[in-house]
Amino acid sequence: MNLRTVLAAASALSLLAACSSPDAGRAERKAPVYGTFGFDAAGMDRAVRPGDDFFAFANGGWVKMTEIPADRSVWNTFGVLAEKADGRVLELITQARAGKDKDAAKVADFYASLMDAAAAEAKGVQPIQAELARIAALNDRRGLSAYLGGVMRADVDPLNATNYYTDRPLGLWVAQDLDEPERYAPYLMQGGLGMPDRDYYLDPAPRFADLRRQYQAHVAATLRLAGLDKADERAARVMALETRIARSHWSQLDTGDVQKANNTWTKAQFAQRAPGLDWDAFFAAAGLAQPQTVKVWQTDAVTGLSALAVSEPMEAWRDYLAFHAVDRAAPWLSKAFVDQHFAFHGQALSGTPQQSPRWKKAVAATNGALGDAVGRMYVARYFPPQAKAEVEAMVTNIKAAFARRIEGLEWMSPETKAEAQAKLKSMRVGVGYPDKWRDYSSLTVRADDAFGNLERSSLLEYRRQLAKLGQPVDRGDWFMVPQEVNALFAPSQNSIIFPAAILEPTFFDPNADPAVNYGAIGGVIGHEITHGFDNLGSQFDARGRLRDWWTASDKARFTAATDLLIAQYDAYKPFPDAQVNGRLTLGENIADVAGLSAAYDAWKLSLKGAEAPVLDGFTGDQRFFLGWAQNYRSRYRDAALRRRLLTDVHAPGPYRADAARNLDAWYAAFDVQAGEALYLAPAKRVPVW
Repeated sequence: MNLRTVLAAASALSLLAACSSPDAGRAERKAPVYGTFGFDAAGMDRAVRPGDDFFAFANGGWVKMTEIPADRSVWNTFGVLAEKADGRVLELITQARAGKDKDAAKVADFYASLMDAAAAEAKGVQPIQAELARIAALNDRRGLSAYLGGVMRADVDPLNATNYYTDRPLGLWVAQDLDEPERYAPYLMQGGLGMPDRDYYLDPAPRFADLRRQYQAHVAATLRLAGLDKADERAARVMALETRIARSHWSQLDTGDVQKANNTWTKAQFAQRAPGLDWDAFFAAAGLAQPQTVKVWQTDAVTGLSALAVSEPMEAWRDYLAFHAVDRAAPWLSKAFVDQHFAFHGQALSGTPQQSPRWKKAVAATNGALGDAVGRMYVARYFPPQAKAEVEAMVTNIKAAFARRIEGLEWMSPETKAEAQAKLKSMRVGVGYPDKWRDYSSLTVRADDAFGNLERSSLLEYRRQLAKLGQPVDRGDWFMVPQEVNALFAPSQNSIIFPAAILEPTFFDPNADPAVNYGAIGGVIGHEITHGFDNLGSQFDARGRLRDWWTASDKARFTAATDLLIAQYDAYKPFPDAQVNGRLTLGENIADVAGLSAAYDAWKLSLKGAEAPVLDGFTGDQRFFLGWAQNYRSRYRDAALRRRLLTDVHAPGPYRADAARNLDAWYAAFDVQAGEALYLAPAKRVPVW
């Protein structure tokens, strides 16, 4: 080991020693929310051996006792916390009007407009009649091009979103340029489908054929409700056009290939490479007249859509655009539209038997439109400074443990290690809420105009994104709101975000045993850190630039390890005819395994050589891994699980819990032996980092 390696390792150990342990300076503990030490032992199934099914051992009792709520297609730890956050937001909204804060008043009025079901019933289809008239008047390619540009919105992000898709023909993503992260670039993204993915249109399997029949019937029923004649004929044209759009779409795997997606076109090249649309009219209507270049993420989809602007009759385009205008608005129109929309999107696609109450949908829409205004109120009441400080200390510990793991990698060269350490050191971390809140002063909100409020807020966000172009990059920008139950890593920004709403039990409980907290939220922290070094994040350097900083031999070893992980997850089959896609979920699986490993190391080092006590018969190591498994309590409806297997970059919850099988410490903690279902020989365990 050279002097640089020795000093780096010593620095990491010193940092861990300097950070206070989770108990330091804390007032006397109160009872944790779950169990006696932060884990719900009553939710276990002790009849199952941990080595056969660790998820069932840790959560099997909960699965048996838990019914999926009627308005949900999946019920899991994230859903439990989202329900809690929504209830808190509802309380904040109902109290918002009493104060003098202008943003709070807008929040209250926005929510009130959405809750006025009587007004929606009285108006029927009226809120979108003007839009339907605009569509009916389209009669040439230039008009169509301008319309498509004008309805584009900033509602897709291929690097951070799960199950992202937009029913608008094209979506916009404004982000740092992959090649030059000191400037923003506009990215065009594929869209235009009413179903979640191209496979729903093209896969010959009977279940997809049945969904296609249901979708076409839904299109016809929606158009009929809107008062359009010959609805069945129109629906057939819509289905035919969407199927042609789907044929040019990239798959989920291709969309995740950032090297393939990094395409820069000049404005002049659009007419040559994607003939059909009047691109000058499109860009002018989209507010993109100034940028000289545009990034095109899925080139085939843009080329294919543009060609269809010429090959398809205007009649088909008018029917298609009219349907999507109505379907997009349907959740906030009269009851007949709401019910029809849910019958397909909720029941057919996801198997959800019952609609959510109106207040939940209104809370979600208010969060989407005025998320930071709601977030300011949320963190003031529900996220104390001491919680932020404790989580930040854990982040510091786990980053230091990850640095130590990098230095200990026998397969990685000093050159690549130095690049990895530089990236880790410069990684920004946001906990709870952003440093700056968004400004909503230009948003007009009227308590009697639900649809107008939705349209104006969507347009405001689109213009906010466009306004970034030509401006200095804000590396402190957040991509979530504090009341969202999630976390993310932004590759181009080299930053991690942990919103306040995920920093709740079971993920984080200030009164829980430190081993459980390190396994639970620590595993999540490690997961997000690892995203900077997974199959996607490892392609970005410390500045957030798409750059290969690996030696060829190191990259080959990394790829060999990830291939083993792909094969491991490919073997998981929730249904006889459907399995986990190990390549699609690779980044999340790397982050689970390596993140859990870093969290384990950080917890061990925080003990400073002491032994963790035995609590209620559980050793410290057992409590650590049980804390991780409790993160992924989940139940799915079959339709929803099948949809996720196709489109979600995360493996289903049970297999995320079982990621622990790649850590040697898990085997020792639960005495897992060869012959048990989850046992992996040491050579087949894949720590990656």
